[in-house]
Amino acid sequence: MISPGWPPVSRRSALWGGLAAAGALATGCTNAPPGATAAPPATTAPPAGPAPAPPPGDGLGPVEPGRVLVVGHRGASGYRPEHTLAAYELAIRLGADAVDVDLVPTRDGALVARHEPEIGGTTDVGTHPEFASRRTTKEIDGTAATGWFTTDFTLAEMRTLRAVERIPQTRPHNTLYDGRFGVVTLDEVLDLLDRLAAELRRPVGVLPEIKHSTYFASLGLPVEPALVETLRRRGRDRADSGVVIQSFETANLRALAGQVGCPLLQLVDAAGTRPADLVAAGDPRTSETLVTPAGLRDVAGYATWLGPAKELIVPLGPGDAETAPTTLVQDAHAAGLQVMPYTFRNENEFLPAGRRRGGPAGDGVAAHADTYGDAYGEYQQYVALGVDAVFSDGPDTALAAVRPA
Repeated sequence: MISPGWPPVSRRSALWGGLAAAGALATGCTNAPPGATAAPPATTAPPAGPAPAPPPGDGLGPVEPGRVLVVGHRGASGYRPEHTLAAYELAIRLGADAVDVDLVPTRDGALVARHEPEIGGTTDVGTHPEFASRRTTKEIDGTAATGWFTTDFTLAEMRTLRAVERIPQTRPHNTLYDGRFGVVTLDEVLDLLDRLAAELRRPVGVLPEIKHSTYFASLGLPVEPALVETLRRRGRDRADSGVVIQSFETANLRALAGQVGCPLLQLVDAAGTRPADLVAAGDPRTSETLVTPAGLRDVAGYATWLGPAKELIVPLGPGDAETAPTTLVQDAHAAGLQVMPYTFRNENEFLPAGRRRGGPAGDGVAAHADTYGDAYGEYQQYVALGVDAVFSDGPDTALAAVRPA
């Protein structure tokens, strides 16, 4: 398992940026079967032969007035172990416009869908005696992490692992599906989404997130070239192809802006943090700097979307109480950016104190870990503030809240 306290972000921060130096990323962005004893995946395999072309329109272009887009965060991860075909398929069938896919490389350069390179908490690797000796400690983004890492495994070895629920204490119901689904590649995710788009006769989008770019480049495993190659090969590097590439880094997005036609999304972590590429380059800018009016104008020079931690829009004060909203949404719109905050979840643990429910007093205190709070109210608050889209672990809840009948 990963060492306690890693990564060093707030407990509601669902996404952790990589560590990418501008020079390394400029170089990295050049134009250049499950085991027999495991239970079979519940998701139907894609049909043989070439994948159908995605339908025209991506569902992620300029947002229609009054329509808020919903992105399934790592799939429908509130209901299935994250980054599995089952989670992605459920998100789309629940009505999500797109799914979010975190990408990390294997030792042989394949891009697989995992939240982080450390996989002790998201797969059953710890139960495989043949991999016991690969448990190690690595320093990523200046922080030591202990566990098993994708860069120490080939794709063939990764295919012997099975996914498990990442936060079983909060989502014990998801542990029902532990071991049922394998680790999948970006191509397999795109095959699934193409099949669903053809079946459902509607656009289905995907938001690949580039993780830890400089770290992977330093190992000779940069993510960007493999991502660009995959998108080009599949005709998904166009503005209308349903892809939005996202990163907490800035240098890699600047480089990608000249290489692919699909939109880019600048993720911004919680207040008090610094993008890792800026840290590596000795740049003193912080998350707060990026979301000033001047910072937003700079971001708009290469990105179409801004993906801020939701607390940058509605900050939390003492005791996780909501405070007055900032002007970030209006400022981003003034700079020409669309806004997609992260991450909305139903459970009390991820909601502001005033929105928690259950327990003896009804305020969430002493409630079961998986008790839902006033998620609807939180969504509706952000819709009223003018956001254009949301990352959600529960796409059905998000859709019901942001697109009421």
